[in-house]
Amino acid sequence: MPLITTLFRWLRLLIPRQHRPWLLLFLAGLSLPMGFATLAAAGTAPATPPMLMAQAAPTDSAPDGENAESAPEIEAASDRPQARAEDPGEYVLEFNRSPLVGNQLRLEGIYDETRLRFTRPRNWTVGSVKLLLRFRHSAALYATRSNLNILINDTSIGSVPLNLPQGEIGDTVLDVPVGILQDYNELTITTLQNNSPTCTQDALDPSLWTEILPDSKLVFDFEPQPVALDFNQYPYPIFDDLSLTSNQVAYLQPEAVDDAWLSAAAQFQAALGRFAEFRPLDSRVTTELAIQPGERLVIVGTPATQPALADLDLPLEIVEGQLVDENGAPLPDETGALMLTTTPESERIALVVTGNSDAAVVKAARFLAQPADWQIATGYLMLVNEVSEVPSPDPRDWPRYLPSEDEFQLADLTNYFGEPMGDVTVRGSQAPALEFDFRARPDDRFLPNNTMMLEYSYGPQVNPLTSLVEVQLDGVGLEGDRLTSVDGAKHKVLKVALPGDKITPQSKIRVNFQLDPRERRSCSRVTDAQLWGTIHAETRFDLSRELGSRIPDLKLLKTGYPFAAPQDLSSTALVLPDQPSTTELELMLEFAERLGRLSQANSIQLAAYRVGQLPSEVRDSHHLVGIGTQASFPLPEAFAADGFKLDESFSREWQQSKIQTIPDREGLIKQVLSPWNDERVLMALSAQIPEGLRQTQQLLAKDPLFYQMRGDTALIKADTAELSEDPNDYTVEFLTQAPAQTDVIEKDASSRLRHLFRTSWIVLTGGVIAAALLVYGVLQLYLKRYRTVED
Repeated sequence: MPLITTLFRWLRLLIPRQHRPWLLLFLAGLSLPMGFATLAAAGTAPATPPMLMAQAAPTDSAPDGENAESAPEIEAASDRPQARAEDPGEYVLEFNRSPLVGNQLRLEGIYDETRLRFTRPRNWTVGSVKLLLRFRHSAALYATRSNLNILINDTSIGSVPLNLPQGEIGDTVLDVPVGILQDYNELTITTLQNNSPTCTQDALDPSLWTEILPDSKLVFDFEPQPVALDFNQYPYPIFDDLSLTSNQVAYLQPEAVDDAWLSAAAQFQAALGRFAEFRPLDSRVTTELAIQPGERLVIVGTPATQPALADLDLPLEIVEGQLVDENGAPLPDETGALMLTTTPESERIALVVTGNSDAAVVKAARFLAQPADWQIATGYLMLVNEVSEVPSPDPRDWPRYLPSEDEFQLADLTNYFGEPMGDVTVRGSQAPALEFDFRARPDDRFLPNNTMMLEYSYGPQVNPLTSLVEVQLDGVGLEGDRLTSVDGAKHKVLKVALPGDKITPQSKIRVNFQLDPRERRSCSRVTDAQLWGTIHAETRFDLSRELGSRIPDLKLLKTGYPFAAPQDLSSTALVLPDQPSTTELELMLEFAERLGRLSQANSIQLAAYRVGQLPSEVRDSHHLVGIGTQASFPLPEAFAADGFKLDESFSREWQQSKIQTIPDREGLIKQVLSPWNDERVLMALSAQIPEGLRQTQQLLAKDPLFYQMRGDTALIKADTAELSEDPNDYTVEFLTQAPAQTDVIEKDASSRLRHLFRTSWIVLTGGVIAAALLVYGVLQLYLKRYRTVED
């Protein structure tokens, strides 16, 4: 193809303009057999530069100058690199991967339904999809009046009668029309169940049930397509939020790990954690360019620290260890470079974050960590000259938690899609409850007298004897109100007392309407279709709270606190040994990813240092996270404090006990007050041997383990000899050294005053009495002198 491009350039200069269309037809015909040859050799669709050139061909009405300027841009677009497509295959998506299913999915009553959602990866061309549904049902169901109906994206794909003998498992295979699939898809399973040939009297009869077995599955036959290497869809192709499998990233370890690599890699991994949210992400550190299928290679560093860059096909050349532009001049030291390319031979996708200086590398990584910047990204090469300075948010600005104001409305909260809450209407006698997050900030301390003023409406024809609205906090009923008007009511208000000691960073509020019709008709569902209830966005909340937290406390780590305050992570520094190992680097990436998942801001200012380069001002002002084995742990002050200790010769201490154990494969997370600042914490991610560090990494990576955190020390051990991905194969033990805890009160005058009165009232009482006596004495002395002068 480069030969045709060169030939076109020469002939364009020699052939008059009016004959150039014939030149395009000739070149198109010449390139056609070459395209088929490429297709046969590579198994992918051929590039189409002749078509693009034809679109840019000069016309009689266009000046030569305009076409001369546009031609290089179009040729560059036609040469856009692509990553090789994976081999075609089959993918099985089992129902038990959904938290909704788990080990059981049960449909009950006369009519019930369930919805499961799945995605379609971006680079898939789906050939066919089949649904294998396995189920069993109650033997009491009447076959001719009971069935399952299956829909995908509201399109029916089949119906199955419920006519199996008792105890038998049914199997059915349904074809899914490929044309109805979208990026985000919804599978709906509905059931109609009757236990009588004429009339099912009781809709709550326990014999009305059907179970969908968890080994039901969707089977995809697909063909992956080549991936265009372009930043205009970033974070794709590095991270695919539509992937059905875990996204996998491999970092190329530099020959010498420096602070620039640590900070850039930690910030980029935290950004990936924010992209991922609840989606799985696997990261590792490698020393080779060859990676596994499905992985994405990330290379961070200058050409001097990453000599492997010379082995890649980059849009910028490397001359004498420096990146140079098209004129052969080295890039400025303040200019970062971002490139998408492929690895040699295997042609896996590679992201290069580089520059001719450490500052340029950090700048390029920061560009990808700030959504306001990477949203304008495009092309496969970007030179980052400037990155916007995003101010650090207020430490109290936690977007997914309760507003900082004490008085707010339901409209000030967000739903599960991040959108402001609005009026919500539910219908029917079995209407689903409205559930929304009511997550306290980790430094909120609630006082008495917290209220919710629920504003609601409901329609006519409800039964005033059995209809009600109720409010629950974390599944515990708080308040309810009868729906007493048969004509309905609008904008009624129910005052609900919210117990301050029950509001947590994981709290949810449920508002549930129990709507019963005035008249019940046998064998008819239409009698409840007219019933409705609305929760209004004007629902008000009035909270009484003070600001403060008690540290150290690993329970707060479940929200990211205190490391995620503020949410751009600017108050946190990761500290590693001067020569960190691969295992220690992977543990650092895992912790950075977890902080990214737990925070939400417009930038990431997370810092990472080798212990020998840790600035004293950072040590004194930041929350510190030390990472390393006991022998090379960068901040031994964490083990000098009271509480659990790791020491030399595989010894460990707790309270008055000291033992030596061989081997010691357990991982350790310990949090203490920072010896350099009593309002900051020092946390240790450690173990006696590298295998123990991998146990610590598993605790951070697995949600079922991580969300058990409590106390100030966590010890984790594997119950299997090999590293397992099953959280059930790990045991976690928590220890608490209570005297080490201290109160940290935010710099709020009213909060500090309330805290002072609550915690030191005896001292304050004595102080007030002493001050009153002193004032009384001064007044008496003044009055005595005044009388003497008068006399």
